[in-house]
Amino acid sequence: MGIAVENGVDGTMSKSRRNRGTGLGCWNLDPIRGALGVALLIGTPSLLWAQGGPTCPPKTRVDNVRDTYGKTTVVDPYRWLEDQESKETREWIDAQNKCTEAALSKLPGRETIAKRLSELIRIDAYGLPKEFGGRYFFSRRQAGQELSQIYARRGSNGADELLVDPLPWSADHSASATIEAISRDGKLLAYGRREGGQDEVTVHVMDVDTHKDFADVLPKAMYSSIEITNDHNGIYYAKAGADGPRAYYHKLGTEVGKDRLLFGEKLDKEKELALEISDDNTFVYYLVVFGTGSEKTEVYLQDLKSGGPIVPVVNDVNSVFWTGWAGDKLLLQTNWKAPQWHGFAVDPKNPGREHWKEVVPEADIKLDVIAPVGGKLVASYLRNASTEMKVFDAEGKNPYPLPLPGLGTVQVAGRWGSPELRYMFTSFNYAPTILSYDVNTKKSSVWAKSNAPIEPDKFQVEQVWYKSKDGTKVPMFLFSKKGTRRDGATPVWLTAYGGFDVNITPDFQSEMIVWAEHGGIVAEPNLRGGGEFGEEWHRAGMLEKKQNVFDDFLGAAEYLLAEKYTTVDRIAIEGGSNGGLLVGAALTQRPELFQAVVCEYPLEDMLRFQKFLDGPYWVAEYGSAESAEQFPYLYKYSPYHNVKEGAKYPAVLFITGDGDTRVAPLHARKLAARLQATTASDRPILLLYDTKSGHSGGRPVNKQIEEGTDGLSFMFWQLKVPVE
Repeated sequence: MGIAVENGVDGTMSKSRRNRGTGLGCWNLDPIRGALGVALLIGTPSLLWAQGGPTCPPKTRVDNVRDTYGKTTVVDPYRWLEDQESKETREWIDAQNKCTEAALSKLPGRETIAKRLSELIRIDAYGLPKEFGGRYFFSRRQAGQELSQIYARRGSNGADELLVDPLPWSADHSASATIEAISRDGKLLAYGRREGGQDEVTVHVMDVDTHKDFADVLPKAMYSSIEITNDHNGIYYAKAGADGPRAYYHKLGTEVGKDRLLFGEKLDKEKELALEISDDNTFVYYLVVFGTGSEKTEVYLQDLKSGGPIVPVVNDVNSVFWTGWAGDKLLLQTNWKAPQWHGFAVDPKNPGREHWKEVVPEADIKLDVIAPVGGKLVASYLRNASTEMKVFDAEGKNPYPLPLPGLGTVQVAGRWGSPELRYMFTSFNYAPTILSYDVNTKKSSVWAKSNAPIEPDKFQVEQVWYKSKDGTKVPMFLFSKKGTRRDGATPVWLTAYGGFDVNITPDFQSEMIVWAEHGGIVAEPNLRGGGEFGEEWHRAGMLEKKQNVFDDFLGAAEYLLAEKYTTVDRIAIEGGSNGGLLVGAALTQRPELFQAVVCEYPLEDMLRFQKFLDGPYWVAEYGSAESAEQFPYLYKYSPYHNVKEGAKYPAVLFITGDGDTRVAPLHARKLAARLQATTASDRPILLLYDTKSGHSGGRPVNKQIEEGTDGLSFMFWQLKVPVE
């Protein structure tokens, strides 16, 4: 991608969730492939890697563990693959990788694909800048570099000053740097060191003037919030722990093990915790999130100056409240009494609900983000899954629109004390561009523009609507090269997410450009379970209604077939994380509908997901098999438990790795094994397992290109698309 986006302080009030706004996160990997390999490699698994190659698929031991749920006995033939560190599992992973390497490494067209991806990705890349104390902090990766570095710039036109360089940290560039927090005066930087794609980081603190690190290092953990005090004496932080999230205060220069517990001692692992101190360091809020189901959040305040008690702002309603600061006022963005969301300003000295003041009213479209900028409120909305923006004054009056370059997606950053809004705009055919907008003068300028080598006018974006199984109308973006014929034989890459209130909006992805350049259509529907149309849309695709999400996705494929965009043997589906569950359910429920599947970092065993890593936090979205009421619907759609003996499954490429510390890689291992043992088709079931890949990004460029080439090669191979 041309301009990278780094997690960190952005001054906005939004969902404090990782990656695309969710506890699970969302990946849209990168697929590709060549033509002649079709004749060479399509065949029975026994013929696929003959002539002295490995035995593929490798033999996998069956150990039928039995579990009882009420009156139902469930067989788990590959429970042993849950033990990630056992010798047997590691040998099995190695054997799988050899088979995958044998299948993918010699596909014709790989070099062409890798070359084009390199052209699109190996460009100067900037992250959205955050301004504090007259300094701009941002990530930057130069065209010839493997990783983003952290820079500061004094003034908008100053020279870029290198602060953190992760390139020497590891020989394979698997360790990366993240911006975690910046002091309000811009003099201290907290940055994270991430190993592989793990969620966990170690946190270091740097004096920006001297470029010297403090001796203090916060240990490796999953941090949801980090705040540096104005006097530079300490750090407030919230992190996940063995028993649940906790908030602490660390005094710089003291032992981390003696950090003072502030809040959260009674929170369990199904909760998440965030905090933020006000600009003047007078107050801190604590935000408690009740799982990723967006059922409920609680907000608490504490007066830091007086050391007063922690008092509730709201803890008695089943609604969601996202929080931020606008000067001396607490901002609440909520779906309380407003399915399309609205915003309130709260005086922290008088936080009673009767004193709240609505400053951004509910509209007819989804309110996505409120950013306090220069004494004004910039509201970002979603209209049919594309961003619209509007600026209000501090009282929520005198709104006016902020024009955007077109149909696309916006990320925003700003501060109450500065009139400068910085935002990143992107779309399918519009490479990420960072703009600066003055809310007083209403003038815009380009802060950084991607130099990705594409011609936007050669592509087209269309939005169509189709009916799902129950009659619900669902929108879908179609991205392709202009002149692509609707002749019933166009290769289609169908991808979606559908969960956790996450918005899937037009986004520039190098792999999609390559797909379109080779005559394909990228189809991206906005399924129920997402947040594009407000909370009712989300709730229509969670818990016992999760099947709606799968029906919406299957309906998209049926629409593309009925409208003669493509045929069954020209459809590949792709999804990651919760989207990996989506494509897992699609391939087990309707295997005849697709030719190929790319499934990344997925959940697949829905009876046991809550026992591993972040699983407990997702129970609010999915439910748990430990509940007698929820077990039946989970069992009914759980991909791992719905593989049918003798069914003819499409070709599948699973992608995961040890670095995924969010969704346990055991899901991909177990479903890959079961499909390999069961399928009656001659299409390959492959597992691409990287020991350092994971959910949180930070991958070096060479690894992005490699994995993108693998995924695209697989899809092109299976759909018989020639790569010239």
